[in-house]
Amino acid sequence: MDGRHRYLAGMTSIALGIDIGRVLMCPSADDARPDTSFLNLPEAQALAVPASPHVWDVVPELVRTFGGRVWLVSKAGERIEALTRRWLAHHRFFARVGLPADAVRFCRRREDKRGHALELGLTHFIDDRSDVLAALVGAVPHLYLFGAQKLAVPTFAKHVGDWLVARDVVLADLAPPQPAGPLADEHVPA
Repeated sequence: MDGRHRYLAGMTSIALGIDIGRVLMCPSADDARPDTSFLNLPEAQALAVPASPHVWDVVPELVRTFGGRVWLVSKAGERIEALTRRWLAHHRFFARVGLPADAVRFCRRREDKRGHALELGLTHFIDDRSDVLAALVGAVPHLYLFGAQKLAVPTFAKHVGDWLVARDVVLADLAPPQPAGPLADEHVPA
């Protein structure tokens, strides 16, 4: 067992929440304009919308790292919730990332993600909206603002521009704390 996994094994439960729209699919363009095509396409075309780059590599790694304690938490109306559930099934999302099909929660208002986060005991959350993350302050210790952003990243969140950066930043937050100062360089015999 490597150092990170040994450290994680000693922690109380860690759990990750991931938004769906503009995070798992339809990421913002480099100029931070949202890709809303999924919302307006005919169903066949909406189902064909690909996952965000690197989702199929990074999310399974995070699922393993978090011991399977990963949930999708998304705000959607009834129509988009149903379409999103069909998109997840069409892409075999849960099987491909190693999660059970019931590891998804929907709410009708963005601020209601806080209730899901508290109920699930989430310790980390990835979302593309700073207002959602603001509602999670005090409930979820590690907040990540995903994708290109028009405004400055608030101090309560870390910016993760894409899934490769998200993986690196989340894993770094899970790394065991390193000693600082002069003792950090001293060799302690085993």
